[in-house]
Amino acid sequence: MKPKPTSQAIIGIAVVEDDPIRLMGLRSILGLVPSFRLITTSVSLIATNRKVNIVILRHSRNMFLETIAKWRVIRPDLKVVVTGAGADDQTILNAIASGAKGYVDESAPAPEFTEAINTVHRGSVWIPRRIISMIIESSAGLLSRDLQAGSFRPTLREKQVLAMLVEGMSNKEIGSPLGMKERTVKAHVAKLMHKLGVRNRIALSVHAIRYSLVSA
Repeated sequence: MKPKPTSQAIIGIAVVEDDPIRLMGLRSILGLVPSFRLITTSVSLIATNRKVNIVILRHSRNMFLETIAKWRVIRPDLKVVVTGAGADDQTILNAIASGAKGYVDESAPAPEFTEAINTVHRGSVWIPRRIISMIIESSAGLLSRDLQAGSFRPTLREKQVLAMLVEGMSNKEIGSPLGMKERTVKAHVAKLMHKLGVRNRIALSVHAIRYSLVSA
């Protein structure tokens, strides 16, 4: 007797998208895959809905990093794939540091979305190769400072600068609400990088989130 074919596991997917046209497009793409089951639920209930395995979340959504971090605490096994248009490297890194497992640009072809979801569901990550290189480089710098991380206590001003840096703000954007000149902000950032042993703003953001120096 021939063995019965193994049925493919069903992946429950929730799409968080404010634009109805983009939502319709994503649902039409994902709805064509037999192993995908689209689940309609609210953002507040996603983490408690055990039928949802993967969430697709737009990076331009308000407080998207905080949303990812919250889901990570409530439901560690929930996997988040971030999407959107033209996210810069720091935005993607911040999303991964907050708990996301992948990033797919909204202009990617349908097969890439499918492969990204399947890859993340299997327990791996789906991000551009350049981002993987940055994470490796950042981790190398962080590992040498693990012992110092527990003893480092940023000042109030340093926390304010770090919080806005994690949000991807420029030195000018950080300085304006804090009443500081751009060169002063640059000096603060350079001092923080020196204290934490990292070499760029991206690594500094990852470090800040990893060690809870700011709220993710």
